[in-house]
Amino acid sequence: MAKRTASTGTPATLLLQQAGVPHTLHRYAHDPAVTDFGLEAARELGLPPERIFKTLMVAVDGNLAVAVVPVSGNLNLKSFAAALGAKKSVLADPLAAQRRTGYVLGGISPLGQRQPSPTIIDFSAVDYPTILVSGGRRGLDIELAAQDLIRLTGARLVAIGTG
Repeated sequence: MAKRTASTGTPATLLLQQAGVPHTLHRYAHDPAVTDFGLEAARELGLPPERIFKTLMVAVDGNLAVAVVPVSGNLNLKSFAAALGAKKSVLADPLAAQRRTGYVLGGISPLGQRQPSPTIIDFSAVDYPTILVSGGRRGLDIELAAQDLIRLTGARLVAIGTG
């Protein structure tokens, strides 16, 4: 009996295909020992870390929201909370993030999440013709125009990153 191979499509890539958004998929071999997924992607793809953006799930006043920031820095939780009209935010519980998005940690994409959440993208995303975000699994990044990401997620651009 032939072994079934997994589809390369993820909810994120399927959304881009259905929307007709130009994008490029970048695959690399993920090392299971690595936990800094964004910097691993930058290294493996030979790209500057400021062009690769990580997707973080954040708890704000009991609700989950999405932060998209360059892997070269960190999320400023106070700025993120302020962008959503709150005083405080914290990184979401990893299991809650996985349940909400349908993706595993290190593969959470801002696109095609199981349950959409308010999304804030760091303003530096528009400094580049294209940026990369997770494609919905470890070892898969999607390159696309920041404006397309903003449109598809309903995101706002705000200075939420540090570094």
